[in-house]
Amino acid sequence: MAKLPFVFGPIAGVAPGHEFRNRLELHGAGVHAQTQAGISARQGEGAASIVLSGGYEDDVDFGDVIIYTGRGGRSAESNRQVADQTLTGANLELVRNCTAGLPLRVTRKIEGRSGSFYRYDGLYRVASYWAELGKSGHRVWRFRLELLPAGLLTDGGPSVAESNSPNLFEAAEPVLAYGPAPRRASTVLRVVRDTAVSRRVKALHDYRCQVCGVQLRGAVPYAEAAHIRPLGAPHHGPDALANVLCLCANHHVLFDLGSFGINDNLQLLGLPGRLITQKKHVVGTDFLAYHRGHFYEPLADGKPS
Repeated sequence: MAKLPFVFGPIAGVAPGHEFRNRLELHGAGVHAQTQAGISARQGEGAASIVLSGGYEDDVDFGDVIIYTGRGGRSAESNRQVADQTLTGANLELVRNCTAGLPLRVTRKIEGRSGSFYRYDGLYRVASYWAELGKSGHRVWRFRLELLPAGLLTDGGPSVAESNSPNLFEAAEPVLAYGPAPRRASTVLRVVRDTAVSRRVKALHDYRCQVCGVQLRGAVPYAEAAHIRPLGAPHHGPDALANVLCLCANHHVLFDLGSFGINDNLQLLGLPGRLITQKKHVVGTDFLAYHRGHFYEPLADGKPS
């Protein structure tokens, strides 16, 4: 069987609602690379797709929102958990989707009157993850998956934060699933865009901030790709390595707000120190100049900028 390329996001020619007779057809179309496993993931890169087939007793499917159970610890005979799950392997790659904003293709197995088939149902984001005791008393990892609006892509497409939809991920979930406490739908979401360029700049700097040198760590390291000249109108900055910095969340926000800038000699402006560099990552001085001209506001304290 030919090895298919590992692709995040939509597959050309396959729209939500597309039906497949079996797992081999799913594989052949490039929707799900595994012919048996429910999670298609690659170590260190993330998970590209999952298939919901009713295999895990703790899964809950509300349609637009899925509470998905990670891999491991299940008896193939009884479909019940017989051991604790660990945050390793494919489960860890789902965490990477959450921290990096990588989309996840979701396919459901449908049981019909004349037999079963598989239906591709679009792209979801991994909104959060946690561990808890499952129905069988074993520790499982849960992942909240939320449907992305049609046409919302990651590589070069609009981000979640750029959407004007007032109820972007409002889930039609039963009230009893939450208990008696009142809830309000939230539209404050993390940016989903995470391009190959963004992933490369993080890898080159080992997820360490180029300002403070800190590497944030949870189950996997976390950093953010900050575009020096912003993408999209009216700035039209390119998604190129020379236009991207690897920053921690705090310094990303401060940079976007213009709290500090960077001189052409890479000396920080508004903060002490110098930008941390890596020889394979050359920052474009024209982009730095654009940021200084459009965003950086030196403090009115008499200090030279």
